[in-house]
Amino acid sequence: MQRVVDLSSDGLHVAVHRGFLTVSKDREEMGRVALDDIGGVIAHAHGLTWSNTVFVRLSERAVPVVLCAANHAPVACVWPLQGNHLQGRRLNAQVDASRPLAKRIWRDIVVAKIRMQGAVLASVGAEPGAFDMLARKVRSGDPDNVEAQAARRYWQAFMGPDFRRDQDGEGVNALLNYGYTVLRAIISRAICAAGLHPSIGLHHSNRANAFALADDLMEPYRPIVDRAVYNLVQDGLREVSPKAKTALVTLTALDLPAPQGMSPLHMQRDLHSNWRRFLIRRTWAWICLRHLTR
Repeated sequence: MQRVVDLSSDGLHVAVHRGFLTVSKDREEMGRVALDDIGGVIAHAHGLTWSNTVFVRLSERAVPVVLCAANHAPVACVWPLQGNHLQGRRLNAQVDASRPLAKRIWRDIVVAKIRMQGAVLASVGAEPGAFDMLARKVRSGDPDNVEAQAARRYWQAFMGPDFRRDQDGEGVNALLNYGYTVLRAIISRAICAAGLHPSIGLHHSNRANAFALADDLMEPYRPIVDRAVYNLVQDGLREVSPKAKTALVTLTALDLPAPQGMSPLHMQRDLHSNWRRFLIRRTWAWICLRHLTR
């Protein structure tokens, strides 16, 4: 299993030594991980120092380094320039993709997300029927914003009528932020490895968002994080503790269906060189949709 390295303790120094990522404090080594075993690095500690070689060696392996704020939400990411030997051709195809195509694929992503939300609600004993109906209402580009309608129903049914999703909030919201950060790192790495550019999205197009495509493709998988956070809350964990982070990081090894059979989430990055076939046939949204509608 590829590991997500979480750097959350203050005053750490991160370096590379003989094929390993090393973490030390006060010149005493605290741990090491083989570079080839790393799927992503998440940093949200104060006083963290790095060797420049760290970024070079991780970028050579298409491993993203995600920098987070105090609320565990990502604010920046180090992305490798050379993610694939066909990168130039794939980037051109990505840029040339038509707007109608992007809108149709965004519809499929929204449908997959809504159906996954319904499946998660059913798993905790809530009524999921409305979500199948909402999924049927989604049109190309989701001009009616059915995604937002589903979100309002989903959070109240899932976390209770008093819950409000707040990206700057503490407690459960901070747990969700951390889980989404892990998911974003996984998908960002898959995008880099495919030779695509994460800033060229399908729906998310904020100029300040360098990872619009990752934010698009992770949507159907957010409910998986939500379910994991629900389990933590049921166990009495409502803060981003080491135990909670360990539970959320293990989502990278969650087995999901793929065209070749069951595959861990972190390995679902077999992306076609053709941009259209990649988006239509091999996105995580398509895999998720196929699984939920069997």
